[in-house]
Amino acid sequence: MSLLLSHHLFTTKPPKIHEQFLSSKQRHTRKVDQSTSPTCKIQLNPFKEILPGKQPPPPPAQPSIFPPDYISPPEMNPIQKLIASSLDMVEESILRKAKKTQKFNRMNDPAIQLEGNHAPVQESPVRHDLQVVGAIPKSVQGVYLRNGGNPLFTPISGHHFFDGDGMIHAINFVGGNRASYCCRFTRTNRLVREVELGKPVFPKPIGELSGHLGLTRLAIFVARALAGVVNIIRGSGLANAGLIYFNGRLLAISEDDLPYHVQITKDGDLETIGRFNFNGQLKDALIAHPKVDPITEDLYSLSYNVLLKPHLKFFKFDKWGNKLSEVPISLKEPTMIHDFAMSENYVIIPDHQVVFKLCELMWDKSPVVYKPNKVSRFGVMPKDATHESMIQWIDVPEYFCFHMWNAWEEYNEHGDKIIVVINSCMTPIDSIFSGGDEPLKSQISEIRLNLTTGISTRRVIVSGMNLEAGMVNKQLLGQKTRYVYLAIADPWPKVSGIGKVDLDTGHVSKYMFGGQKFGGEPCFVAANEEDGEEEGYVMSFVRDEENERSEFVILKASSMEQVGLVKLPTRVPYGFHGTFVSSEELEKQAF
Repeated sequence: MSLLLSHHLFTTKPPKIHEQFLSSKQRHTRKVDQSTSPTCKIQLNPFKEILPGKQPPPPPAQPSIFPPDYISPPEMNPIQKLIASSLDMVEESILRKAKKTQKFNRMNDPAIQLEGNHAPVQESPVRHDLQVVGAIPKSVQGVYLRNGGNPLFTPISGHHFFDGDGMIHAINFVGGNRASYCCRFTRTNRLVREVELGKPVFPKPIGELSGHLGLTRLAIFVARALAGVVNIIRGSGLANAGLIYFNGRLLAISEDDLPYHVQITKDGDLETIGRFNFNGQLKDALIAHPKVDPITEDLYSLSYNVLLKPHLKFFKFDKWGNKLSEVPISLKEPTMIHDFAMSENYVIIPDHQVVFKLCELMWDKSPVVYKPNKVSRFGVMPKDATHESMIQWIDVPEYFCFHMWNAWEEYNEHGDKIIVVINSCMTPIDSIFSGGDEPLKSQISEIRLNLTTGISTRRVIVSGMNLEAGMVNKQLLGQKTRYVYLAIADPWPKVSGIGKVDLDTGHVSKYMFGGQKFGGEPCFVAANEEDGEEEGYVMSFVRDEENERSEFVILKASSMEQVGLVKLPTRVPYGFHGTFVSSEELEKQAF
């Protein structure tokens, strides 16, 4: 959620960065972004009391690069100290009163959203020579990385599963039948500042920013920013949703900030370099799912802003990271846009019925609103567009999709040009935020947008099965594909297996984890570029809840049979989106 209280509203004194905690590269260059966070390895211990039962053994302790004198409160003048102390007391008083009457829906209730394997974990340094059952395929050489929300501090009010601090889990296949694992927080400005202050001061984007209490917390945060206690110019985002490897950089993304550049070390560890603004070319947050064209290697993305117009922008970067276009797109109100699709010549932009209305806070409601009178539509825009007038909007009534898997171009029997969009349609439309009692459905569907007639049609490809989170063979992104690999999200929101969906027949080849085992988003890794579409491997983290074990499973995509399994040394919580970086790509990593 992009509540961008940015430099458009405030100018505050930046916090002091301790040079001794920066890498030599950062000390000499610091060109990635003027708000670069310190590169560091710290032993952070998230709260543990929410997870019942036996705890997994902690990883070996290691020296903290945040020594006590650094974790102590940042330098503040007497007036700032007085303001900070006063605001702390006001906030604590308000929260004490609120806890007596506060009610949560199931999507914002910390007791639900952080139970079991949704509970946070502490960091794990690199653990080498993990036990492997079966074989790691020769073509699976590189690093699989998966992002997710992992709150460092206990929530002080509501918590949505989108609200946790960004943590990346990485499993490195180093050659032969060997694997290593680590997980690290992404050192966002938000995380570093809260560690310095010793408490959560940035409001959670969804779980806490609701109703009168959310409005109060927002006001206190604004007061802290104006007083210089926190500095939002350096960013307030979580970096917890998406991951993309582009132009030699792994970028951790959430829709509330610039991307964060995370370096993959030769040892398989992760180090945060800092916010990445494409060498000064980008001032806006990017949505969680940028797209890289597999043919041109150009990067496409969107950015939405809740507060300021234009509420939406389109960006295109060439394969070297040079910005080729920035197109403002006029929307009457800010729409939640988490993903978009890309065909050979177009990008397809959803404008759904889920919008942001900050004024709802005044009426003690959530600012994330389902607007039933709005007509959903898709905008089809040429990839080389320079102005929003080049967009063709086509209505797709009563339709909401959080994720879009692929799109391509066809001609029908009348010679009309058709854009085919494959996505997962969610109903009820507002269920992911409202916490209503009606069960959520996420059905993989096909939308056909006729560019000649301006009319859309749609059909459900697979009914009666929740299919969410996944991907196609990314070497064929934007081209006609037959298969898509998706999480079987039953019982929602747990993932009980992986489904390989045949888009031509609607048949689903399933791999079920079995028992009380649940996984996450599957990732497809192609065996070779010359092989067929389904020649490759599908992989995912898996949690055995009954036996309290975490594993990493590798399937042969053509048969959906398991070929390898890596036993992990520590618990891996459920998370969001991931990517695979090949060993060849790692050799070209930017430092």
